[in-house]
Amino acid sequence: MATLEIKNLHVTVETEQGTKEILRGVDLVIKSGETHAIMGPNGSGKSTLAYTIAGHPKYTVTKGEILLDGEDVLDMSVDERARAGLFLAMQYPVEIPGVSVSNFLRTAKTAVAGEAPALRTWIKEVRESMESLKMDSSFTERNVNEGFSGGEKKRHEILQLDLLKPKIAVLDETDSGLDVDALKIVSEGVNRAKSEGDFGLLLITHYTRILRYIKPDFVHVFVEGKVAEQGGPELADRLEAEGYDRYATV
Repeated sequence: MATLEIKNLHVTVETEQGTKEILRGVDLVIKSGETHAIMGPNGSGKSTLAYTIAGHPKYTVTKGEILLDGEDVLDMSVDERARAGLFLAMQYPVEIPGVSVSNFLRTAKTAVAGEAPALRTWIKEVRESMESLKMDSSFTERNVNEGFSGGEKKRHEILQLDLLKPKIAVLDETDSGLDVDALKIVSEGVNRAKSEGDFGLLLITHYTRILRYIKPDFVHVFVEGKVAEQGGPELADRLEAEGYDRYATV
């Protein structure tokens, strides 16, 4: 069983106005098999948490710890974090011209696993995962995210999740820009990958609609860089009804 522990995390970012503190003491524990939803208004620090876990150089940790199975994540490079079992599905996946999806996926799997997967088995796994996500077979011949629609980018992120089988997965607003049909397909892909891989899931979202398909065990409300409230799935239902105005004075 994998465990990600975030302890008293403080994070800053450099802006035109100077150094700005975004996270102001975040505590969170995510274990294998659990689904945690982080919700909150714009600018509350949700995406900052995701990118800090992944190791984005824009963000500076000034205090606190991030531990994966007791190991200090903050001492790891970005690629070391991925090999250790951390996965980030980005809100805005970047284009990689000149690199095909098929080469990208196999290279990533080789880097994470430490050895290249057996070709015949790998092709079968990729085909089955793509079929479940309703992705055409020609998709693997395209350059990574180049000319992809929003839905195609998000399906590609979940395809990676399914194939790389991480210990802890962070999905940063995976529901943004998706229509109802695409949201359902992506959500089913996440649920299927989770049932097969039993990883811990940290799901960042503004809205509750994705939570109708991916059921959270825990819901955490971010306001001004802190966890203002936490509870079970019923908390998401209350947020849907009441919004975030009640936290304005927190």
